[in-house]
Amino acid sequence: MASSTAANLWVLLGLGIAGVLLAAKRLRRPARPDNGAFIARLELLPPPQPPPPQARHPLTGLCFAIADAFHVTGYITSFGSLEWAKTHDAATQTSLVVSSLVDGGAMCVGKTVIDEMAFSIHGENKHFGTPTNPAAPDRVPGGCSSGSAVAVAAGIVDFSLGIDTIGGVRVPGSYCGVLAFRPSHAVVPNNGVIPVAPSLDAIGWFARDPSVLRRVGHLLLRLPYADIRQPRHFYIADDCFEMSKVHARRLTQVVTKSVEKLFGRQVLGHVNLENYLASRIPSLRNNSNGHGDSKFSSLLALSRAMQFLHKHEFKDQHMEWINSVKPAVDACIVGNLSDDGESTINNSQDARKEVRAALGALLKDDGILVIPTVLGCPPKLNARELSSQDYNVQTSCLTSLASMSGCCQVTVPLGTHDKCPVSVSLIARHGGDRFLLDTIQTIYATIQEQVDALAKSNVSSKQAMSEEAAETAKEKGNIAFKEKQWQKAINFYTEAIKLNNKVATYYSNRAAAFLELASYRQAEADCTSAIDIDPKIVKAYLRRGTAREMLGYYKEAVDDFSHALVLEPMNKTAGVAINRLKKLFP
Repeated sequence: MASSTAANLWVLLGLGIAGVLLAAKRLRRPARPDNGAFIARLELLPPPQPPPPQARHPLTGLCFAIADAFHVTGYITSFGSLEWAKTHDAATQTSLVVSSLVDGGAMCVGKTVIDEMAFSIHGENKHFGTPTNPAAPDRVPGGCSSGSAVAVAAGIVDFSLGIDTIGGVRVPGSYCGVLAFRPSHAVVPNNGVIPVAPSLDAIGWFARDPSVLRRVGHLLLRLPYADIRQPRHFYIADDCFEMSKVHARRLTQVVTKSVEKLFGRQVLGHVNLENYLASRIPSLRNNSNGHGDSKFSSLLALSRAMQFLHKHEFKDQHMEWINSVKPAVDACIVGNLSDDGESTINNSQDARKEVRAALGALLKDDGILVIPTVLGCPPKLNARELSSQDYNVQTSCLTSLASMSGCCQVTVPLGTHDKCPVSVSLIARHGGDRFLLDTIQTIYATIQEQVDALAKSNVSSKQAMSEEAAETAKEKGNIAFKEKQWQKAINFYTEAIKLNNKVATYYSNRAAAFLELASYRQAEADCTSAIDIDPKIVKAYLRRGTAREMLGYYKEAVDDFSHALVLEPMNKTAGVAINRLKKLFP
């Protein structure tokens, strides 16, 4: 009977341990190779270098990854879906852009995770898992080109390719803290890439280094050599920064200081983009859909027009496969594929033409528009806001500018806020890709210098505020001490120490209050802390001497009073105490 009971206890104990381990496993996200960025590793090797005196391949020494929407001969393109992969054959031809990069000297090392059917901008994927954001592991990496952004942010590759329809490169670039470039619409050929919404699709790329971003761009855009053209106008879209959850000054200050340093204050300007678009894009009035009184009615209407085109063209491309295979497609895709009227589609297409003309007229050949890339920090994994309509609509307000106009845009990291990456975006007119790449090459180092300076100034200002608050607490403690409110004084001195623990006076003053309450050990400890900070603080020696005398440590007390007398030979309190102790204990 006893052995049976013991056996049952061991079973219960084992089950309990197993339960704890299982719970811990659920709570702790396991580390994955390559941050879960890749679905397949491969090697596409560049051709041999040409013989001298010909120049080496322009991308020699670089390696890159591609999103799982680009075809590679012999590999199935799964398009972010296992069910898509099961119903499609291996590619018979490699994507033109991938071949161009390999021919240019770069080595392709793998295919990366994208959101299911490249539809979302969150970066989550139920089929292949959500890649871990190296810059903020508890946050989403952003999508649809999540794996490509993660591979660059983690330092696995030098650059990577992604698909940007409604923000699929710009958003993960911001969330992972790397450079991300969406070129002008249709300037990079999309042969061998699965389409999402052709009138919005663009092949974009990520990099950590602006020179790599530019080298890749020059090859893909087939740009001949030309002198760098300096920007003459930077327009800060003030109303767009009002939408950001990160303080506007935190984002714009770095850009404005960098621009002033490099190009002069005269090139800086401000624009209310909402008012500008409202006056230039009449078709948006037909797309307001109840947002006519909103502060951002035109931007919301532009966002809605983009969403209409996105789902309309996505249906044209993929609804036949969805209906025939009947895959378990994510609800965020199926729920967005309801029918819309022909007039809505026509208005959205008109808006696309009008916004391109409007931004072209504003920026011309030498202007840059500055906006926040996203609303703020990346959302936490599985956060409710990811399924929030407000969050998705407001994020789309920002991404719709380049998607709908076809303008080129670059995401520029600006350090961190609340331990998460933040960024701004620079936009140039459609066809201004070389100009934008050259501009980011010129300004990037200065921007990072300003980011570092701002971080240091924030630390300095926080420290100054803490020091000021500590002094205020000390003064309140002094007042309470004079009023013989000993415990209240101790509380204020304790607050001062918490705010700034490097000031000897705070400890010494608290020791004085402890002495009044006969808390001699606490007084002794505080005086020791004060002396450790400032070995010449006379009052701390006097107060520690008093505490030690009351505790019966007479020899140590004499030593403290003697040290005080060495530091301040005319100190009467020390002299009297030494004489008293020597008479009592000769």
